[in-house]
Amino acid sequence: MSMALLCYDDARTPELVALRRELHQMPEVSGDEVATALRVAGFLAALDPDRLVTGLGGHGVAAVFDSGLPGPTILFRCELDGLPIREISTLAWRSRIEGKGHLCGHDGHTAIVAGLATALAVRRPARGRAIVLFQPAEETGAGAAAVIADPEFASLRPDFSFALHNLPGLPLGAAGIRPGAFNFASEGLRIRLEGKTSHASQPENGKSPAAALCALVAGLPELPARMGLDSDRALVTLVHARLGEAAFGIAPGEADVWATLRSVDDDLQSGLMQAARALALESARAHGLAVDIGTEDRFAACHNDPDATACAERAFQAEGVSVVAVDKPFRWSEDFGLFGSVSRSALFVLGAGVDAPSLHNPDYDFPDDLIPLGVRLFERIAREMCG
Repeated sequence: MSMALLCYDDARTPELVALRRELHQMPEVSGDEVATALRVAGFLAALDPDRLVTGLGGHGVAAVFDSGLPGPTILFRCELDGLPIREISTLAWRSRIEGKGHLCGHDGHTAIVAGLATALAVRRPARGRAIVLFQPAEETGAGAAAVIADPEFASLRPDFSFALHNLPGLPLGAAGIRPGAFNFASEGLRIRLEGKTSHASQPENGKSPAAALCALVAGLPELPARMGLDSDRALVTLVHARLGEAAFGIAPGEADVWATLRSVDDDLQSGLMQAARALALESARAHGLAVDIGTEDRFAACHNDPDATACAERAFQAEGVSVVAVDKPFRWSEDFGLFGSVSRSALFVLGAGVDAPSLHNPDYDFPDDLIPLGVRLFERIAREMCG
């Protein structure tokens, strides 16, 4: 276990809390993180990193702290984007942007990684490089893919990548991690059924998609069970359905059904998507309908590397963090999973409090007490790997 002296100064915690609350007031949704990225880049520039990269995969920002000596490249990633949800709060730092809010804690994750940057600026790694990455567009699943596809990323490509996510429902400051499968892959499926409208008094003159829609509403959630998979391995959640127009005189001619498909690994996810597409085609064909199928918001599954996981666990031990058992993968998704395709990676959770509002709730707020703990955990990982 590494007990290297840490450089994070607790005197900087008020500055990081102020940064977090500033960002909380100016949430920008996925792909629009212009002002957020500019504020983060300004914070990092003042630390004089060895390299500062902006516009990465859209509005991503990365700072490199380089020893100049051979060694591993370690990346610590957080997210810049907020959500298109109206915040319900009386806090002094509540969102000033109507209909948008930092209701997942990305403002807090950003403050933590910014704090890590302050420690790396005080003492560069003894070997290799440490990179802090502020990623755009996590909420849509597009950000990690865009960052990795950016030509600039080739020069930043890490050997190890780490991230954390706060988690309401766990005791404040408790940590959870497991090697292997950590959270699910997911993807949104859009199905449009197209028939022919008719007068409601003569439905036989049209082609109503009602029966096909009902078949999909009933059949899609049952797909995992039909494939022999329980909810710890896969699930399908209906999120939207619409039939025809809101008019009593028209028999419907089109329908939409949306579902989110989730699986514990990418291979299962591929099979589940194929089964859902087949069901949509079968239902449309049986009722003489045209069908259009689309997907969006794709998230890769997150699998934690055993060595990276062990390193995080040693950081928990060194900080005296209470560790909660993670017996099975989380069913929510995080696009950090894609970093596992380019590096050995690990994602862990930090408890936001047993009674804290859930993520994406309109009254959620990141607990500032997690900021110094998150910084110290990340710095312990960085010092163990890079000195």
